[in-house]
Amino acid sequence: MNNRRFARTAGWLALPCLVAAGLLAWYVTREPATPFEQEQAAARFEPALVSRGEYVARLSDCVACHSLAGKAPFAGGLEMATPLGAIHATNITPDKQTGIGTYSLADFDRAVRHGVAPGGRRLYPAMPYPSYVKLSDDDIKALYAFFMQGIKPANQPNIPSDIPWPLNMRWPIALWNGVFAPTATYAAKPNQDALWNRGAYIVQGPGHCGSCHTPRGLAFNEKALDESGAPFLAGALLDGWYAPSLRQDPNTGLGRWTEPQIVQFLKTGRNAHAVVYGSMTEAFNNSTQFMQDEDLAAIARYLKSLPGDPQRDGAPWQYQAVAAVQDAPGAHTYATRCASCHGLDGKGQPEWMPPLAGATSALAKESASAINITLNGSQRVVAAGVPDAYRMPAFREQLSDAEIADVLSYVRSTWGNNGGAVDAKAVDKLRGHTDPASSSPIILHMR
Repeated sequence: MNNRRFARTAGWLALPCLVAAGLLAWYVTREPATPFEQEQAAARFEPALVSRGEYVARLSDCVACHSLAGKAPFAGGLEMATPLGAIHATNITPDKQTGIGTYSLADFDRAVRHGVAPGGRRLYPAMPYPSYVKLSDDDIKALYAFFMQGIKPANQPNIPSDIPWPLNMRWPIALWNGVFAPTATYAAKPNQDALWNRGAYIVQGPGHCGSCHTPRGLAFNEKALDESGAPFLAGALLDGWYAPSLRQDPNTGLGRWTEPQIVQFLKTGRNAHAVVYGSMTEAFNNSTQFMQDEDLAAIARYLKSLPGDPQRDGAPWQYQAVAAVQDAPGAHTYATRCASCHGLDGKGQPEWMPPLAGATSALAKESASAINITLNGSQRVVAAGVPDAYRMPAFREQLSDAEIADVLSYVRSTWGNNGGAVDAKAVDKLRGHTDPASSSPIILHMR
């Protein structure tokens, strides 16, 4: 009797489990909806559409992940570290064997906006599809035209990830997407004007600014994807760099920048406050400087609308003069190694050598950017085809961990800076897994 009762109970329990398993299997294998399902690919695209797609690729900075120096454009291969292991960017040229040459427009849309490759294979969210999902249908069509017709096929096999089993199983990404990835394109806010909405579209969508500048949660998700969330663009540590706040934080953000200064920075790579460095150098070299002036103005308008957090950022920075000779640890190193460019007064030589007085890297509590650029120097900035003659040199061979920690502690506590001291252990940690910046940046000539 008891055995029959147990069998009946187990049977009733098995039924909802089987239903749940079936629903889960359907969910993780289903292909996202696309408006291009029935659309046939054109044999040839109009030149204007291909040109428009090239511009969308510039807005989206596709080259940053999908190209390597000395290799064919968009042929992939870039190694990206993740907490689970390394993955490599894929070949997105129109090669039919190793690239995306067999993709239909619907296939392309699913991959770009939803992170699902043909056959249902889920892409790792290192591909910023949570941002790209906001791309308009017209921009997706143009981008597809450019990748199918605007660049040359490159037969370069993709490199498998080295994430071990079972962590390399991709079906759980579908569940991650269901929780963290939006599914709708950008919808204009009726209470904002056209300039603001265009800026919001670029920043949230193709520009995917939040991928670097928004802090991440425990599941490696961006904590906010638009201005409705306070963490959006509030600054984040990523791959040995601290991407600063793009909100109106007066110390660690853009609170002291005017709209024209934001435009100037994105267009020329420099302004009175800063010069591009770190990961932003690649974004400038291949993306922002190619944006139309009206789009740069739109970005600036949108960013200036994002309020800062006074509780986090504190009182606005004010310059404080110091005596010419200092006895503090690091002061001598600064005077002999740094002052010739950045000045004994810390004011630099704008707009060529940036000031350290009031610099975000000297005010942010996170010191990774200051350490990284001191250890490894800066990449070459190439504006309008002209390489910058002034690069930050690498000091990893000239200065010890303690010396770097001392000079950065000096910079971060002088002229009104209050970023805090730097520990030599933090320098040693970054020294171990970073490399000197290359003087030969990837500058992509798309066609």
